[in-house]
This record gives sequence, structure tokens and C-alpha cells, in this order.
Amino acid sequence: MSLSKIVRFLITALLVGAALWMGRGAWDHYMESAWTRDGRIKADIINISADVAGTVTEVLVHDNQLVQQGDILFVVDKERYENALAQTNAQLSATQVEKGRRSKEASRRAGLDSSVVSAESRETAEFAVGTASAQYQSAVTARNLAQLNLERTVVRAPVTGYVTNLNVHVGDFAAVGAAKLALINRESFYAVGYFEETKLPLLKLNDAVEVRLMSGDVLLKGHIESIAHGITDRDAPIGRELLADVNPTFNWVRLAQRVPVRIHIDDVPKGLELVAGTTCSVVLPGVKKN
Repeated sequence: MSLSKIVRFLITALLVGAALWMGRGAWDHYMESAWTRDGRIKADIINISADVAGTVTEVLVHDNQLVQQGDILFVVDKERYENALAQTNAQLSATQVEKGRRSKEASRRAGLDSSVVSAESRETAEFAVGTASAQYQSAVTARNLAQLNLERTVVRAPVTGYVTNLNVHVGDFAAVGAAKLALINRESFYAVGYFEETKLPLLKLNDAVEVRLMSGDVLLKGHIESIAHGITDRDAPIGRELLADVNPTFNWVRLAQRVPVRIHIDDVPKGLELVAGTTCSVVLPGVKKN
């Protein structure tokens, strides 16, 4: 065999070996390693609504603003609820006077001789005291509720976070429970990696995780906080008779289901602002199938 043939044979063998080595590495990386490109950055989102109904008189924030816990977001018809509180205070004063009058009357009748005041009259006076006391307690409760409603006209931020989807303006009517804006909790950002079910045996709670953001290729350190214990079975919905509506066909090509795994982000680099809903890759470094 000539030297040129030997050289060509060796080059071919090296290329085939390199291809096999690269293929093996790619197989290990994509099929045997614990990682997924299907990840999302998420956060706790609080829907902010008014607890009392009325016209919005002030809006003190703007969209995408960072607010601190306790900051005022908007105010609802404060004057109306101030008048309601004044009315309940007046009713409370009236019932207090009536309670005092009935108590004095009952005390006076109890001190008179039985020849002057009958037992029935004494009992009637005592019953009147009980009724007046109950009316007084009811007025106290109404006053406290009016005070609470007045305080709830000022809608404050329950946590420190970012205002988003601001949908309230001065002059709008705020209905009870109707969301007017969303607040993204600044301290609640986390990642969710959707891992194929074939890779779940590789995952353990508290395992170290690397989260790489698609925006800027930023690397975050974290650990597995929890693994979901159920996902929807799309092939077996519930029928009208509350029985399983099983799909009569079966696809021979079976795709591995993806299960959400919650990742706690241990440290966010200074100056980095995370955005809920953005894409990331989640990798467990050094974890492979045996």
C-alpha cells in the first residue's frame, strides 16, 4: 500500500473518529444531561382592586413605576365615606344617650318600694336597658365598619414592586373587586424549567442550578425549590357524564411530557432587572444519567 493511500486512510479514520466523538458528546449533552432550554422567569403578581366602590379621585402612580410597600396607589371617593362615618358617629352618640337614660330609669325604679312600682314595671325597665345596650353595640359595629371603609378608600401597595397594566384614571368608577392594576412583587422572582419526564430521575431538591437568560446571556445561580407532582392529561378529559373521555387513537410517536420545576434564584447580580415571562435555559452542571 502506497504512502498516499495510508495518509488518506488515516485522515478518513480521524474524521470518522472525530464525528463519532462529537456525536457522542452531542448525545450526552442533549439526551443524557439534566438541562432544558424551555425555561421562564416568573414572579408573584398581585391584582390590585378597590375594597370599596366609588369614583376614583386621585391616581398617584404611573405604569411600570417601582413603588414601596405602603405607598398610595389611588384614592376612591374619600368624601362620601367621611360623611358615612360622621353619620354613624351621630347614631352612636344617640344610642349612647338612650342607653344611659334607660339605665338610670331602671336603677331608679329598682330603688323604689314595691308599693310604688310594680315588679312588672321593674322588669320592663330592665328589658329596655338590654335593648338599648344591644342597639349601642350595633352602632359601635356600624361606626367601626364605616371607619374601615374610609381607610380602604386609600389603596396602598401591599408589597414593594412594579406597577404594570395600570388601568385606572381619575373619574373612573372603581367597583369592589375589579382589578385596576397589577403589582409585580420585586422580591418574588424565580425561574421555572420545564424538564422532560425522562430527566426527572436526575433532579433532586436543593440541587445546584445554573439559569442562563436569553437576554444578554446572563448567568444566575440557584437551586431546585420544588418539582410539580402533576400536569394535565390532555388525552383523557372528563365527559358530560363525569366519566373519562379516553381518546380511541394512540400515536406511536410518543413525546416526553414536560414537567415544571421551580428554581429559587439565590443571587441576582447588581444592576440586573429581571422581567417576568422572559426565556431562560436551566442547567444542572455535572448531572448525567449513569
